Amino acid sequence: MTRVIAITGFLGSGKTTLLKALLAHEALAGDGVIVNEFGDVGIDHALLEAGEEELVELGSGCLCCAARGDITAAAARLQAQRPSQRIWLETSGLADPAPILQTLIAAHGLEAGGLAATVDAVNGAETLARYPEAVKQAALADLLIVTKRDLAPAPELESRLRQLNPGAEIVEASFGGIDPERLLAIEPRLDAPDGHDHAAGISTFTLRRTEPVPAVALTLFLETLADAAGPDLLRLKGLVRIAEAPERPVVVHGVQHVFHPLERLARWPGADRSTRIVVIGRGIRQDWAGALMEALIEEVEACST
Repeated sequence: MTRVIAITGFLGSGKTTLLKALLAHEALAGDGVIVNEFGDVGIDHALLEAGEEELVELGSGCLCCAARGDITAAAARLQAQRPSQRIWLETSGLADPAPILQTLIAAHGLEAGGLAATVDAVNGAETLARYPEAVKQAALADLLIVTKRDLAPAPELESRLRQLNPGAEIVEASFGGIDPERLLAIEPRLDAPDGHDHAAGISTFTLRRTEPVPAVALTLFLETLADAAGPDLLRLKGLVRIAEAPERPVVVHGVQHVFHPLERLARWPGADRSTRIVVIGRGIRQDWAGALMEALIEEVEACST
C-alpha cells in the first residue's frame, strides 16, 4: 500500500516551507506530493498559474499533483505516472483533518501514515484562541511542529498544545528545517490521559483491558460506537488483544464512521500485551464507551457458552 503522510496547519503556519525543506532531502527524492488547494500554497509557480489540475515535477525529483479536494484521484494520477510507496499531502490551511483521514482510510491502496500539524510560534496562541479549525488540527495530530521558532519564544504556546493534545510529540522547526525521520517515524498514539478535556468540547481517553476481546465483540463495539457518535467520533486508534489469537494483536484505526480494515500484526510491538484503544471525540463519555465495550463482550461470551 502507498503510505500517505499528511501535513496540516492553519493559514500561514509554515506548511509549504516545511514540505519544501523536507523534499530537499535525498532520502525523499522521488516521493509523491499532493497539494490540496491552489490558493494558499507556493511549492511551484506552475501550480499557482495552472487553471486545471496537473502533474508537476519538482526540482527534488518528486512528482506533485494539485488537487481540488479529490485526494484519491490525485493519488491515482501520481501512481499512474510514477509509482511510489510514499506520498506527502499538504492540506488547505482551513482544512478539517477528520474527513481527509476518512478518505485515506477508505481509499483502496492508500495507507494513512500519520498526521503532522504545524503551529506558528509567532501567531499560534492567538490563532488557537480564535479559530476552532486550528484547535481541531492540533488536537488530532500525531506530531505537532512549532514553526518560526527562530522568530519568537513559545513556552506558553507549547503549554497550550500539551493541554490540547498531551499524547503528541512536540518538535520545533526554524526555516522549515526538521529531520524527515521525525515524520517518517510517526506512529499511532496508543496512550492518552483518561478523561482529558480539550477546547471546543474535544476529549481524549484510552480504553484499556487486560483480558482478551472476542473478535465479534470488537466488531460490534466499533459499529455501535460509530453509529452512536457519528461525526463526533473524530478519531479512534489502538491495539486489541483478540481472544481467538491473543499472540497476534489487531490494529484498529477509524475516523468518524469510516474504519480501516482490521490488520493483524505478526507479534506484539512491546511487552505490554493489553488492549489499548485511544478515542478522540466530542461529547463522548469514557464511562459510557467502556461500559458499552464490556456489555458487548459479556453478551458475546454468554452466547458462546
